[in-house]
Amino acid sequence: MSLTDSSPAEAARLASIASRQLATLSTPARSDALDALHSALVKQKDFILEANARDVRAATIAAENGDLSRSILKRLDLRTPGKYEDMLQGIIDVRDLEDPIGKISMRTLIDDGGKESTESFVAISNVISEAIAATQVPNAAIQLVRTRDAILPLLAQDQYIDLVIPRGSNDLVRHVKSNTKIPVLGHADGICSIYLHSDAEADMAAKVITDAKTNYPAACNAVETLLVDQDALSTLLPSVAESLISRGVVLRCDAASKEELQKSFSPAQSALLQDATEDDYRKEFLDLILAIKTIIPTSEQSSLDLAIDHINTHSSGHTDVILTSSRQTAEQFLSGVDSAGVYWNASTRFADGMRYGFGTEVGISTNKIHSRGPVGLEGLTIYKYLIRGGGHAAGDYFQGEGGKKWKHQKLEI
Repeated sequence: MSLTDSSPAEAARLASIASRQLATLSTPARSDALDALHSALVKQKDFILEANARDVRAATIAAENGDLSRSILKRLDLRTPGKYEDMLQGIIDVRDLEDPIGKISMRTLIDDGGKESTESFVAISNVISEAIAATQVPNAAIQLVRTRDAILPLLAQDQYIDLVIPRGSNDLVRHVKSNTKIPVLGHADGICSIYLHSDAEADMAAKVITDAKTNYPAACNAVETLLVDQDALSTLLPSVAESLISRGVVLRCDAASKEELQKSFSPAQSALLQDATEDDYRKEFLDLILAIKTIIPTSEQSSLDLAIDHINTHSSGHTDVILTSSRQTAEQFLSGVDSAGVYWNASTRFADGMRYGFGTEVGISTNKIHSRGPVGLEGLTIYKYLIRGGGHAAGDYFQGEGGKKWKHQKLEI
């Protein structure tokens, strides 16, 4: 990753040239580059974490002043136990994946670190630049622009740039999508829901929902809304709520769920319950807050149908879950919910490229073409059709005497 002083147009042009060079590299050459990158990041861990600590200190002050969200602060800190090592493991995992090149075309990267991560990105870019300089990967394949002033001009470089992956706030993602002709891979919100059906197993429900909310509440795959079958209010919700509250989760309840919980909660527990608003069911909290809504069937629609309708209306299309003992109910939910990830009896936190076996993840896509869901190495590639002929002409193929017929069958290569 080179710190570039080139104009946005020139940086994009150089990246485009580098992508063609990358496409011709052998698999061993690409693997050697990843090994060199991994070794350099291991060796320079202290240097990078010192830079990250400076970013975290500045970001902490910004968060205390209300100028930065706490969720961004949590994601910024690379010193969290295991976080740096997980990042490095992703490089090895990518190296060990089947190489998609030769089947599909490769892309290069122009990166802009957020202003809150400037020190970290500069340190990492210096380490990466030095590491790949000793490999066959062209230095312009990974570039870091220094200022945000370059972003809008870069977004205009559709002649050279194939794909934009915005990572940051919802406002940033929306800004990018509305200011470029280049395809954008990403999502603005992670409004994930879990539907608690009345026949779900109690211990499993408490375990899954608690994990989905508390495992990493600042992540886009954390659950934000819990939909509760009316028949589960008294049987399943109390134990789920107790598990959540014991881990510091604030519950924003509709009238029915709040009334039911107050029957079994102590006064101290009841004091922790808040009233939900309709806006809460469209909100990505990225914090230890969970909105709860009761699903009440009508004469026209079952609870399952209403839960599906609610999710398709309020969801961001990221990841949604049903907890039920019924395969038939689950399959109807899996088919009916229009999200990138739809799970049965599993935490929303599984929506992750590493957990899908992609090696690492560059983002979550809620698009409905090409890549969808967690996007890894292959999701960054695209098709190119190759024909190896021997003088074949399209005019030779026609109906009638002397014409050749299309076989349209798979052939061994």
